[in-house]
Amino acid sequence: MTTTAKYIFVTGGVTSSLGKGIIAASLAKLLQSQGYRVTIQKLDPYINVDPGTLNPYEHGECYVTEDGAETDLDLGHYERFLNVPTSQANNVTTGRIYQSVIQKERRGEFLGKTVQVVPHITDEIKERIQILGKSGDYDIIITEIGGTVGDIESLPYIEAVRQLRWDLGENNGIVIHLTLVPFLAAAGELKTKPTQHSVKTLMESGVQADILVCRTEHDLPYDLRKKLALFCNVREEAVIQSIDASTIYDVPNLMLEEGLDKVVLKKLGLESSTPDITKWNQFLTRHKNPKTEITIGLIGKYVELQDSYKSILEAFIHAGAENEVKVNIESVHSEYLNEDNIKLKLAHLDGVLVAPGFGERGIEGKIDAVRYVRENNVPFFGICLGMQMAVIEFARNVLNLKDADSTEMSPDTKNPVIALMADQKNITDKGGTMRLGAWDCDLKMGSAVRDIYKAASIKERHRHRYEFNSKYKEQMEAAGLVATGLNPDTGLVEIVEIPSHPWFIGVQYHPEYKSTVANPHPLFVAFVKAALNYKKKKSSVRMAQN
Repeated sequence: MTTTAKYIFVTGGVTSSLGKGIIAASLAKLLQSQGYRVTIQKLDPYINVDPGTLNPYEHGECYVTEDGAETDLDLGHYERFLNVPTSQANNVTTGRIYQSVIQKERRGEFLGKTVQVVPHITDEIKERIQILGKSGDYDIIITEIGGTVGDIESLPYIEAVRQLRWDLGENNGIVIHLTLVPFLAAAGELKTKPTQHSVKTLMESGVQADILVCRTEHDLPYDLRKKLALFCNVREEAVIQSIDASTIYDVPNLMLEEGLDKVVLKKLGLESSTPDITKWNQFLTRHKNPKTEITIGLIGKYVELQDSYKSILEAFIHAGAENEVKVNIESVHSEYLNEDNIKLKLAHLDGVLVAPGFGERGIEGKIDAVRYVRENNVPFFGICLGMQMAVIEFARNVLNLKDADSTEMSPDTKNPVIALMADQKNITDKGGTMRLGAWDCDLKMGSAVRDIYKAASIKERHRHRYEFNSKYKEQMEAAGLVATGLNPDTGLVEIVEIPSHPWFIGVQYHPEYKSTVANPHPLFVAFVKAALNYKKKKSSVRMAQN
């Protein structure tokens, strides 16, 4: 083990979306499996302070950490691979960097100096990069730099890396550069020129890549690797192939085969051993060899972009493997759901999850979906807004409060069964002001959730402004919708369920954020199991009828 943290910087070239986050997480997994304490941070070059105010279509989901940070979705990959919580310090944006520097200037901390990108912005970046390293909790910090080398937005980060490598000294900081080696079908060959240009651009900023990770659709032959090593000024063993994989969970094994971990540890002056990824591979075996399959309907309004519900989709992969079931996700756009087509859209499904979201678009479709599954005993799972839709549907169609609504969609409703939280009423700034992070929840004795969690109290992550209106709690419970999870300090209703239904659970929090390969979330595991039982029951009924 090492006493001083070592740093690995992951940059990207040629094009975006090559998978820097997955490479970083896979490398971290291999290093962690050799006994090193590893964490990963993401530097995002956009000027938003955080992704909390970004539309999901713009940037995918907003991932929330235990300490309430609204962060990039790559932090979800980090946690799912490493099974270690991230924090506010694991995600830095240009907006946060400039905000901090400007606040320091206003306080007079720069003693009247002209504030410039170099040294003030780069110093701030270096300080943020080293926060985790100085904590003493980690041996290795992997820093993923968002964007693509050559982007105007990324230049201060690349310059900060150049300076920091000098500050850290030899063997304490290395750069992995992820590039694309495209295959030109017309020529029938792989082309190295984009990678050469990308490395050249990086070198023009004063940074020499130590390792090249090359995304490719075809195996890189030895002569091509040798060419890349020669023209990009790296060792031959440091040219690593990252071939397209059937699942992101294959990537640690692919990187192990390529020896990425060994090359990295050698360059950092650290000892390497054989990574113990036995449990990881047991998960992979279950994931790739399911005994049966089910189809879950994901009712949402951002379904065109899969990254909008990234953590939910990954949680289903974890839960499916745990149950040895392949979970097929069928995305259903709530905006196009109505009473006329609801049966056609949902009747064949084995379970329905109504997804989180904001705003009034697609709301009535979600409510119609909840009614269908409630009345037809289809397993139902509602998350955040999905839970709120379950409450509204129950109020309208069971309590007969036809105008029941959320004050988010209908501020003047006479029956606000979902209402703005008291501590949110005087807030005007939208960014970073919701109820965020991990909060306690006590589970009711005899409830389904207490049995699922096998605990009397839990702690889950939140991201919301509106809540179950407790004025309607007694009325709801008398009619069959029971509040089975409450915050011990505020009494806020965190969970509702219908005991008379085979599986009907709505939660105000986001359980998907805490699901990992090593610890699939119990609610997703139980929901998948319920959907499987429902499918078996449907099959038995059909067989009996025939």
